[in-house]
Amino acid sequence: MQACITANKLSAGYDGNPVFHNFDLEIPSGQITTLIGSNGSGKSTILKTMSRLIAPSDGAVYLEGESIHSIPTKLVAQKLALLPQSAQTPTGITVEDLVEYGRFPYRSKMSGMTQKDMEVIQWALSCTNMTELANREMDQLSGGQRQRAWIAMALAQKTGILFLDEPTTYLDISHQLEILQLLRKLNVEQSVTVVMVLHDLNHAVMFSDYLVAIKDGNKYCAGTPEEVITPETLRKVFDVEAEVIRHPVLDVPVCLPYGVGGQIFKKEKNL
Repeated sequence: MQACITANKLSAGYDGNPVFHNFDLEIPSGQITTLIGSNGSGKSTILKTMSRLIAPSDGAVYLEGESIHSIPTKLVAQKLALLPQSAQTPTGITVEDLVEYGRFPYRSKMSGMTQKDMEVIQWALSCTNMTELANREMDQLSGGQRQRAWIAMALAQKTGILFLDEPTTYLDISHQLEILQLLRKLNVEQSVTVVMVLHDLNHAVMFSDYLVAIKDGNKYCAGTPEEVITPETLRKVFDVEAEVIRHPVLDVPVCLPYGVGGQIFKKEKNL
């Protein structure tokens, strides 16, 4: 497995309170990697630290073999894009205005938009099926459309690595699948390495090549969906009792929970 970004003995937290300690992880190049785990397990903090949004208290992150904190910020932004959870949109801007922000890492303080910038913006809009909505204001869009606009902005950075923190939060199932299918398309057609945090285990399995299960700030296990999604892992990481079967169409593992905290669900009969 060739790693494009690596965490080595990484530690981080908030206000002096550690969230994870001595964390090691290799992100495989050209694949979709998803971090899974219960609420508060440290998934989002790990993602933010590996993308340089949070400074580690110890350890290092290596981007293509070089310490990410030794690389100039502008150059990092040309190699790695981050889409945080619940990104805040400035009031009154259009989709195209937002996507234009993705070109900032390539512009000097004195330079304006170049022809190359405009071509990349149009390419990003086309990849995300947002061309027809380019002049629409962001606050006039549906949740799924807004998320596609943010992904278009990240694409406009023209990076080979895309980090996303819970990209399907607050979306209905149709828009969730639409966003995840878009990320898979970008991975396959544009060779973008995708690293994301997801809560829905079955979606993580359907759209990921590599899963990392996080428990209490530690890497419990990592591997293919078949290697990670097992009854034992679900019990240890999520405290959930579940049956794991094969999807009848996609032939991937499917998690069917039937209990939590050692207790089996009971269906109450109507009187």
